[in-house]
Amino acid sequence: MAVEKGLGPAKRFGPRYGRTVKFKLSKIEKQQRKPQLCPYCDMPKAKRISAGIYECRKCRSKFTSRAYFVKKKPPAVIPTAKEEPKEEAEA
Repeated sequence: MAVEKGLGPAKRFGPRYGRTVKFKLSKIEKQQRKPQLCPYCDMPKAKRISAGIYECRKCRSKFTSRAYFVKKKPPAVIPTAKEEPKEEAEA
């Protein structure tokens, strides 16, 4: 069996399932196995426990996010359009 280049962890499937599917799987698995950024302590120490559940090795917090990787943190302040108070019409 020839060793396929660039597939990383998807090499274990050998000639089965097709090249495109294995490339997509390889990309996802490489990303999920990297240390993720903890939303509480901002350190790349969170590890995936199961689908969507993560635990930070530094601050010991458990949290949920996406199934394969931690979703990027939302911006701290979201600007909103300020509404002017409506003046009541005199009848």
